[in-house]
Amino acid sequence: MEHRIVGPGPYRATRLWNETVELFRAKMPLRKHRCRFKSYEHCFTAAEAVDWLHELLRCSQNFGPEVTRKQTVQLLKKFLKNHVIEDIKGKWGEEDFEDNRHLYRFPPSSPLKPYPKKPPNQKDVIKFPEWNDLPPGTSQENIPVRPVVMNSEMWYKRHSIAIGEVPACRLVHRRQLTEANVEEIWKSMTLSYLQKILGLDSLEEVLDVKLVNSKFIIHNVYSVSKQGVVILDDKSKLPHWVLSAMKCLANWPNCSDLKQPMYLGFEKDVFKTIADYYGHLKEPLLTFHLFDAFVSVLGLLQKEKVAVEAFQICCLLLPPENRRKLQLLMRMMARICLNKEMPPLCDGFGTRTLMVQTFSRCILCSKDEVDLDELLAARLVTFLMDNYQEILKVPLALQTSIEERVAHLRRVQIKYPGADMDITLSAPSFCRQISPEEFEYQRSYGSQEPLAALLEEVITDAKLSNKEKKKKLKQKSYPEVYQERFPTPESAALLFPEKPKPKPQLLMWALKKPFQPFQRTRSFRM
Repeated sequence: MEHRIVGPGPYRATRLWNETVELFRAKMPLRKHRCRFKSYEHCFTAAEAVDWLHELLRCSQNFGPEVTRKQTVQLLKKFLKNHVIEDIKGKWGEEDFEDNRHLYRFPPSSPLKPYPKKPPNQKDVIKFPEWNDLPPGTSQENIPVRPVVMNSEMWYKRHSIAIGEVPACRLVHRRQLTEANVEEIWKSMTLSYLQKILGLDSLEEVLDVKLVNSKFIIHNVYSVSKQGVVILDDKSKLPHWVLSAMKCLANWPNCSDLKQPMYLGFEKDVFKTIADYYGHLKEPLLTFHLFDAFVSVLGLLQKEKVAVEAFQICCLLLPPENRRKLQLLMRMMARICLNKEMPPLCDGFGTRTLMVQTFSRCILCSKDEVDLDELLAARLVTFLMDNYQEILKVPLALQTSIEERVAHLRRVQIKYPGADMDITLSAPSFCRQISPEEFEYQRSYGSQEPLAALLEEVITDAKLSNKEKKKKLKQKSYPEVYQERFPTPESAALLFPEKPKPKPQLLMWALKKPFQPFQRTRSFRM
């Protein structure tokens, strides 16, 4: 049961749906079942489907072990509604799927979700002020100059320019950046940073760029408290009683604190109050139009650092009201999960599972009711809980680069004479097509004259010895040129006479007799 990893990109939810459907149809075990004195071939029970699909989703890197059996049943209900599976009698759509022994089968053909097509939008190219941009109707000469009070330092600078020690220069005043220009810079650089992290060619299929509000980005960066939580101008956006309830659970003290009301079930009532408020929001905290962007980031969870950076950028695009509610909610959820003194808030679920199931839908949800909403939202909320402190921080690298860009555009440039002059280039030359015969003629004879001139230059060079001249002539490389200059061996010998070879000297040992072995002789002495 291998599930391919679906990476970031457009329509990731649709691709996950198609991948899960194909794998479910291909790998789900089918066998013969008997129901009401009748046998059915190639079918499965609802409980078998839940068991198999639940194990598949838990082992998949696209979903993870946080998937519950209840969520698997919800997904199979959507399978039945979309005719991925059908009742053993061929019914589907209006039928309800339950975790029981009811029989189901696969239809002959399973329709996969088509990828939605968005109309191509023209990309609005944002033009930032350049060095020499001036307001319309003005020129460099007409820029008003403030009179300069001469002092010794200024006199020395002008004197240095006059005698040539320092080249004369001029100040180029660029157009003043308006508030709208700064907002467009924040928007464009933030989106470019997000596009680079996701590795996409365009963000058009992931989010509608026109709906991104640059004022939200700037507010989320600069209007924050010491704890990093967004400060709202209108404090009524988050009711005081909800904020008090969240603080109560986030900072739940031990039993020794007498100020804490301790009637039985108090913490459950407080938690229910918070859950009811967040459950009745008009849209999820991550907004409808950013759904595809956050789902695309889910494909990067294998690279935790990259995924955190991508979530940081996406959360900057949120309205300040949504970002503040998300920050406070995630901090409360994380503290409740880590607080061992907190009484159980639900008898049937653990604290962590309860947090994910209660708030996942109010955090991430699609307006078009995507079939994998619950599974994707649960995976995202789990990752947010584990990394909320880093994700809900302002990305320092992005903030620094944008501030440096704005400061750079506001600076005055110093230009020296000739630095801003256009270089006069010669007119471009064009190639003329020639025939194959002309090409062969140029290839054969076009280089003969330069080679002949080079040959004469080598011959007449008095600094080179005859040995070096022969080495440079390369007789074997250009035989035609060499043959034309030296048609006979005698003509080459006149320029390069060969030295007479010395006679070999006779060796003295050659005149001696060959070596004879020593022979013992008998002594004549008696």
